[in-house]
Amino acid sequence: MENMSSRRSMIDLERTLSRITTIAEDPEDGSEEKENDNVVEESSEIEEEINDEPSSTAEDEERIKELLQKVMSFKRSNVSNWVIEEKIKELEKKYKKLFPNHKSSFLRVLAHDYAVNHDEAREAAKLLVNGKDLDEKQVLQYEDNLKNIITPNYNWFFHHVGRLDKGVKFLVDLRTDVLDTLSTIDVNDLAKPYLTQLNSNLRDLLALWFSVGFLSLERVTWASSCDMLQKISDYEAVHPMRNWTELKRRVGPNRRCFVYTHGSMPGEPIVVLHTALTDEIPSTLRTVVTPASTSRMSVDASAGMGAHHQADNLVHTKAAIFYSITSTQKGLQGIELGTYLIKRVVSELQSEFPHMKKFSSLSPIPKFRQWLLDKIKNLSEGDETDLFTVDEINLLRKEMEKSHPGDSWNAFKEIFNNNSWALDALLLMLLETPLMRLCARYLYLEKKRGAALDPVANFHLRNGAMMWRLNWKADMTSRGLDSSFGIMVNYRYFLDNAEKHSRMYLEDREIACSDQVRHLAKLASDLTAKTPKQET
Repeated sequence: MENMSSRRSMIDLERTLSRITTIAEDPEDGSEEKENDNVVEESSEIEEEINDEPSSTAEDEERIKELLQKVMSFKRSNVSNWVIEEKIKELEKKYKKLFPNHKSSFLRVLAHDYAVNHDEAREAAKLLVNGKDLDEKQVLQYEDNLKNIITPNYNWFFHHVGRLDKGVKFLVDLRTDVLDTLSTIDVNDLAKPYLTQLNSNLRDLLALWFSVGFLSLERVTWASSCDMLQKISDYEAVHPMRNWTELKRRVGPNRRCFVYTHGSMPGEPIVVLHTALTDEIPSTLRTVVTPASTSRMSVDASAGMGAHHQADNLVHTKAAIFYSITSTQKGLQGIELGTYLIKRVVSELQSEFPHMKKFSSLSPIPKFRQWLLDKIKNLSEGDETDLFTVDEINLLRKEMEKSHPGDSWNAFKEIFNNNSWALDALLLMLLETPLMRLCARYLYLEKKRGAALDPVANFHLRNGAMMWRLNWKADMTSRGLDSSFGIMVNYRYFLDNAEKHSRMYLEDREIACSDQVRHLAKLASDLTAKTPKQET
């Protein structure tokens, strides 16, 4: 992996080269001095990198536990906040140097030894329950006392950490470590309920601190700081960027990149939303994310999109396409932020483009292929199945018989295990109908506790979107084929009906969808109904 500071320096250099190219083409532009000042200002911010590579021993683990005990002893003592904060800073520094297994051990101690004192909680509860003759003022006092007692002791620690410079970021990262620990321990591990309680308390505290009123909306452009641009690139999880030219496109003309930031984590994007400005709602990723050439890092007009020479195409800007939304902090998992970012961005775009009426996503379907593979793997020759019609299986087996004589059944099942079918025009044609039908079944019919099984679908439907269109051959990259056989879906936001659609989904578990999706889902449902249930 490239050194982060060197990558930032390269972005800085590319921006400088782009500026020089612009000035050479337009010497009367008059912006050289301003651009040069920006480059110098941004360069001064790049080197603030602290090496926190893990390096710890069992002795280090014991020492930080002793330090935690010392810090927590201040809770009920008359000690200056200066002393408390200095000790907490020392603890933070030592914690960052721990290896994951030592962090996990530390978190177990934090969760168990500094949780709620059960004996005190029982006694306080008894006093309240048995105090039938107490007046209202006394009842309130007993309730306050009980509330304080059942609040875990580590919450006091969290509050003090949150007051420190970069303390909130430390707590976000701490929760990431808690989640990682929870994902690895056995369900019967006695530490699990304590860690679960620790996670819940930390999540609730962060949810309060990261409520939308405390967040700031920021548009990221090529003029933004190198540090922010680097993070936009590094955090992109839906459609990764391969070079600076591609990054420049994502924040250039006919594109909008918005982030939420928090005052306690300056310069750190919390949620990132990439939006394309188009004339119509696209059915393929190629019209939204055009891969940049990896053979060279061009800064010419065709690749670099210099801000001085290219601007938004206002005449054709009629639709906003949300093609990537990324929550950058695992420690904020379970705290709803993306919903509010989309709503805020819609408002911003309507102010900028009053004539804009179309708002839609172009979304991946990340788990569709794995869902189908799980269904297919136990399928035996001759079984009646609700996945494919008899004609579809026969046509596919006939085609596979040509290359696998005598073994067409296994060859048929193997089609879905690799992406070679995407290079065969006949297989592309034969697979379109069954895969589109199965995708509609996965998105519209498959449920988890009443909600859509697909996490991306669940997100947009909760927000009030309609499942509007399935798109065949929308993303034929290896990433798109691996996740969903190249199929993508548009979730469209009809603003006048968004609240109604959201309530339909959340209250009645009813999915708003287009005629296309409903038709495909009905075909899948009819096929399922015709297939006898196998005895178990």
